[in-house]
Amino acid sequence: MSLSDRLNEDMKQAMKSQDKFKLSVIRMVRSTIKNAEIELKRALDDNEVLDVLTREIKQRKDSLQEFSKAGRDDLADNLKAELTILTEYMPQQLSEEEVKAIVQQTIQQIGASSKADMGKVMTALMPQVKGRADGKLVNQLVQQLLG
Repeated sequence: MSLSDRLNEDMKQAMKSQDKFKLSVIRMVRSTIKNAEIELKRALDDNEVLDVLTREIKQRKDSLQEFSKAGRDDLADNLKAELTILTEYMPQQLSEEEVKAIVQQTIQQIGASSKADMGKVMTALMPQVKGRADGKLVNQLVQQLLG
């Protein structure tokens, strides 16, 4: 079952169970996906849907930090609940050790030796960890291992 199909099925289930919050989050994501499809004039594949979900999660994490700083716990709690729902659709996240092993393997394959090779490493690495690891963590590990 594709990611889009899963979102559609979960939306139907949320309607049946009258889970208004989950329904609104899924509708919002589907709307963003639909806008991307209209822009590209074609249906999105699972990788592109995953990109949309990743962007939505990143936006919420950024907003969550800002709301927490401002003491807006009511809005922060709402975002936490949205993040919980959105992360259900993401693939299993890699641990820091697993990411580090993938980074080391990629560095060896490319033959990178300094920070000047960071762009090459990141280009080769990101498709391998797409949706399964935070980009900031990957970037930090690459800098650590090349530095």
